[in-house]
Amino acid sequence: MATIKQKKRSEIPAEFKWKLEDIFATNADWQKGVDSIPSEIAKIEAFRGKLKDGKTLLEGLKTYHNVANLVFKLYVYANMRLHEDSNVSESQGMANVIASQYAKFLAAVSFITPEILELDEATVKGFIETTAGLEVYTQYLNNILRKKAHTLSAEVEGILAAVSEIGDGAKNINDMLTDADMKFASITDENGNTVEVTSGNFISLMESSNRRVREDTFNTFYDEFWKLKNTFAAMLNASIKNDIFVARTKKYDSARGASLNTSNIPISVYDNLIQAVHEFLPVMHRYMALRKKALKVDELHMYDLYTPIVEEADTKMPYDEAKKILVEGLEPLGKAYLDEMSKGMESGWIDVYNNEGKTGGAYAWGTYGTSPYVLLNYSDKLGDLFTLAHEMGHAMHSFYSRSNQPMVYSSYTTFLAEVASTVNETLLMEHMLKTTTDPKIRMYLLGEYIEQFRTTVFRQTMFAEFEHILHTMAEEGKPLILDTINQVYRDLNVKYYGADVVIDEKIDLEWARISHFYRAFYVFQYSTGYSAAIAFTKRIKEMGEPAVKDYLEFLKSGSSDYSINILKKAGVDMSTPEPIREALKVFESLVTEMEKTYQ
Repeated sequence: MATIKQKKRSEIPAEFKWKLEDIFATNADWQKGVDSIPSEIAKIEAFRGKLKDGKTLLEGLKTYHNVANLVFKLYVYANMRLHEDSNVSESQGMANVIASQYAKFLAAVSFITPEILELDEATVKGFIETTAGLEVYTQYLNNILRKKAHTLSAEVEGILAAVSEIGDGAKNINDMLTDADMKFASITDENGNTVEVTSGNFISLMESSNRRVREDTFNTFYDEFWKLKNTFAAMLNASIKNDIFVARTKKYDSARGASLNTSNIPISVYDNLIQAVHEFLPVMHRYMALRKKALKVDELHMYDLYTPIVEEADTKMPYDEAKKILVEGLEPLGKAYLDEMSKGMESGWIDVYNNEGKTGGAYAWGTYGTSPYVLLNYSDKLGDLFTLAHEMGHAMHSFYSRSNQPMVYSSYTTFLAEVASTVNETLLMEHMLKTTTDPKIRMYLLGEYIEQFRTTVFRQTMFAEFEHILHTMAEEGKPLILDTINQVYRDLNVKYYGADVVIDEKIDLEWARISHFYRAFYVFQYSTGYSAAIAFTKRIKEMGEPAVKDYLEFLKSGSSDYSINILKKAGVDMSTPEPIREALKVFESLVTEMEKTYQ
């Protein structure tokens, strides 16, 4: 039988690669930008100790954001070059160089916030009222004043910024281990081909209808993680300790409080999410019993959770067909949205296929003044269509924010980040459920819709609970050794999946492959974002054009207001648990519908 190997980057046709040359034409041009950083930083340093009047404050902020724009472009370019092929030593070097320069930039600008906070609130507001142009920075300045109790002296803030690169060490080591250094064994697929398991193809192999392929993939993949189990535990422990150190230094009660305060998100939102999801765990357990019955297995294992439960459905989805269906599915968002999205998909926004050394998974990135960029590992599965929809939601959110806001507000908070992506997925799903004429495919789609809830609401909430438990333990002085971390993760799997799932021992180390744990208290926003997206989708379906207008205004808002307020203005109130409960009621209705098929 044939041996299937990953293609090299050079073997991928140009039309399926992102056009990073639109940011910098060559690596040499990028290097020129890097070489200019010291002189650009000096321009910022010239304002140190001088932010005492409105005119100087305005000029200082303009200079800061101009230099930030350059540094962010350099950072994004270097890291996307690394992500497209981590085996390229030049890209590794570029990422290392810009990481160091980025830390120097953060250290250089660290005086700005403390100097603003040396002024009283009335003085700052007086500057805004009397200095033409400074009114643009009203929300920015108000947000700084809000954090006054947690902002330290310029000297201490400078030290924290300077050591941020050290604090990111655990994450960087994890990335290099999982993307470049770890090599997995090969398995034999359902067609008798020898396939090398990678981070990029792991999920697609786990979706196989052949149970032996799933089990072999599961064991092969996690065997490599278990060989480095103590290393991964030490890295996660170091990352958590860094989170706690920074939070305590900035006078927060907890690392969670520090993280959520960045976007002015009440801790009650986090707790409400976990509580609401716990209320619906019996429905999740019903779904696991249904999955066991549908797959006709005596025991439902963790390696059985990703395969479609309707295996007969023809779900092949070539990339060109996926783009066409995506446009059809998002028709409720209007012509202007669709035209911009279609143009982007044909203009080098997307890096489509997996290649040797490419980072696994998918993401959307970019910065102010660049196109949004999307990394995929497309493998012609129906699930890849939904990944495309998800990442293009991010991309379009970025496109609208950057096109309609000044740089200072051009990015959106992580709390808002998963809303647009999930609106796309939900509209696409409901379109396909309406238009398919094949009952098997409809059942497949129902299963996939349920899986979106499992992976985006339940699973991410479980991750959020895991993060909270570990950080709390560390804050209480309890040691985070391998056995402790694994036991916490196992107990949560038992709680969330119930009695019908065999919690395989190897899954205890699944946390080691979740890179988001090195960006603590991020993942809960997948769950809240999904719930907000269900609310937006419902409004769009029921209200039509007025709701679309509200939604597009949400996309254009960037960070021009606090996240909770931006959503409220667009008609969705996430300060209450109701959007989460309403979303989970949709999940319950889907499970109930599918249960009728298997009675």
